[in-house]
Amino acid sequence: MTPVRLLLINPRYPESFWSFRWAVDSVLPGKRAINPPLGLATVAALCPPDWQVTIVDENVEPIPLDPQADLIGICGMGVQFRRQRTLLDFYRRRGHHVVAGGSYASLCPEFYEGHADTVVAGEAEYVWPEFCRDFAAGRAKPLYRETGLVKLEDSPAPRFDLLKLDLYTTATLQFSRGCPYRCEFCDIIVMFGRKPRHKRIEQVRRELDGLRAAKVRNVFFVDDNLVGNKAVAKELLRFLAEYQAEHDRPFSFGTEASINLAQDAELLELFRDAGFGWLFIGIESSDPATLKAALKTQNMQEDTLTSVRRIYSYGIDVLAGFIVGFDQDTTETFDVQHDFIVESGIQAAMVGLLTALPHTPLHKRLEAEGRLRGGPEAAHNNTRLGTNIVPLSMPYDVMVERYRKLFERLTSDEGIAARVRNKLRYMAAPLVPSEYTGRQQIGIVARLLVRGILRGGWSRCSAFLGSLPWLAPRKLPVAIVDWVGGLAMRDYVERHFGVRPVPAPAAAQRWRRALERAAGRYVRAGMVGLELRGDRWQLALHLKGVVEGDFFRSTLRPLERLLRRTPSTLALHIDVLRGSVLPDLERWVTRLSRHGDRVSVTVAERCRSLLRIDSPVFHLIAP
Repeated sequence: MTPVRLLLINPRYPESFWSFRWAVDSVLPGKRAINPPLGLATVAALCPPDWQVTIVDENVEPIPLDPQADLIGICGMGVQFRRQRTLLDFYRRRGHHVVAGGSYASLCPEFYEGHADTVVAGEAEYVWPEFCRDFAAGRAKPLYRETGLVKLEDSPAPRFDLLKLDLYTTATLQFSRGCPYRCEFCDIIVMFGRKPRHKRIEQVRRELDGLRAAKVRNVFFVDDNLVGNKAVAKELLRFLAEYQAEHDRPFSFGTEASINLAQDAELLELFRDAGFGWLFIGIESSDPATLKAALKTQNMQEDTLTSVRRIYSYGIDVLAGFIVGFDQDTTETFDVQHDFIVESGIQAAMVGLLTALPHTPLHKRLEAEGRLRGGPEAAHNNTRLGTNIVPLSMPYDVMVERYRKLFERLTSDEGIAARVRNKLRYMAAPLVPSEYTGRQQIGIVARLLVRGILRGGWSRCSAFLGSLPWLAPRKLPVAIVDWVGGLAMRDYVERHFGVRPVPAPAAAQRWRRALERAAGRYVRAGMVGLELRGDRWQLALHLKGVVEGDFFRSTLRPLERLLRRTPSTLALHIDVLRGSVLPDLERWVTRLSRHGDRVSVTVAERCRSLLRIDSPVFHLIAP
């Protein structure tokens, strides 16, 4: 019997703060994304041993448009839903049996009706093998749903060998699932429950051995809350400290945890001894009344700023999530959040507008109150200029505008520098070695200086120099990392947060005429169709006939200006293409790559063998 050929795809993420795209593209050596798809590597390990499994992560490599596969599984979180749905539809139309899975399919399987042949909802350890048996026997059902709790002792070691780990800044593994708390806005307790479950220490050892063999240095425990069960967490951390000592400290770790760990000195010492360089903490708000209303009472045990600084004192950095838009929040809340973030020195401050995820307690409450806005996709991304809730204590448009201005302030040169200085006052010298070699570290600093600091002119150079720990050189890596992260967030804000006002419709007509002049004879001959909708600033460029290289050379500059100066999007449709123009087209594509998240490309099947479009950068769509 011929083995089943399974292709697993992780769809492209829309760019967000989490992408750190400027850092990945401009500073870090040889990297294309932050984290690999751990869930797909686990699903691959759950397949029958004779199946031929391939994993493609669209965030680091192009997807195959004509795969040799019997079955295609496509995962996705909420922010990936639109792209996940596009890929499901595309491969399904081409005759493949397509399976939807991942966290969003687990939370909202009803959204995939008509897009997937099969939906796998919930934890995969038990239901995925069941689906594999049914598929091989030709009786696959439309829905497989895990209704119980999976014992993580039954979870296999992920197939790290199927991932291109060298293309990511950080590898991932998981020790536990679930969180004991009951934050109103969180979907974790909906999917995984409030009783944390965990793997055996021996399972973690095997996974670390695999990552160490792959020469991975940076590892992220993706647990929802690693200290959900403090006793179990301490057992893990003691093991990790022993493992590090046994193998000459091969890893630098990071994880997610609740801030109440700061009141446990033993826990902080164990994190430091185990080699944790950073923790991501859901701070959300420093206002006790807001925390109480959101049921995030675990953050109320002591002053938040005191907790953050205590964590710093152990040489551990803090990355944090913040939320604005709770019922108690007013326009003054944005200033309070700004002041706290700056004073705490948290550089990777992921501030989001409150978003009601489907099936969460918050979503149910606001739905009952008639305070939800937009469709299901409005809940996919909480780091955009918009949300799906109607705020209670301020107008919606005012909330969105103040959110934009908050990030303008935080990502200014002085905003970055002030946080560096405030952190270093309390930060002990980091004990975790860098995952990069000495030569690579020199290259990172050089690229930061040339591509980030010097390009900001004297004001940025002055802010940078004034933030460095000249009297404590061992802390210098902390300052460098913070400037890389801060400038990456600034780059995102400049390109996505509409710091330029949307031009008037009359301006759209001027841009249209400029592009028509640049396209010249091709537009007049009907070989190129050009449409610019000024109400939404959507540009469609349709290559219907053969064009020469001068078309790409003449349109490049006005297109770059349009994308740089307006919040426009570009949809390129290619029906006909001549091989002789490929050098000019590739140069055109490379120059537009900075705006790739706003550029979609549709390629006719007959042109695919000629054209190489990097789908991790652009939205590549095939008809």
